[in-house]
Amino acid sequence: MEDRKITRYEQIYEAVRRIPPGKVATYGQIAKIVGRCTARMVGYAMAALPAGSGVPWQRVINHKGEISTRSRGDGDLRQRRLLQKEGIRFDRTGRVNLKKVRWARPELSTSRSQDQDALEDD
Repeated sequence: MEDRKITRYEQIYEAVRRIPPGKVATYGQIAKIVGRCTARMVGYAMAALPAGSGVPWQRVINHKGEISTRSRGDGDLRQRRLLQKEGIRFDRTGRVNLKKVRWARPELSTSRSQDQDALEDD
């Protein structure tokens, strides 16, 4: 059996696959789960996903609760529609309420202070 090292992108994709429908995570949140990773790297990984990958990329948004705009194409509109189909609501400014729909990742469930620190860091 071959010992294959998992790439950073594969680690990112695995973390994103764990976000349940109707919840979102921030780029920074995924970066912290993966470790030795930045929010920007998570964004690059999401952009590199091939069509039909099965990774729920639409569930990753920025720390403001907004969909990050794309330089080309209609990916941001598509992302919004996919999230709305999952029951995510956007306010008039295009933001989601992270207090309501942010995924409470398992790594932070040990204490309230850790949860608060993580929310403020993203």
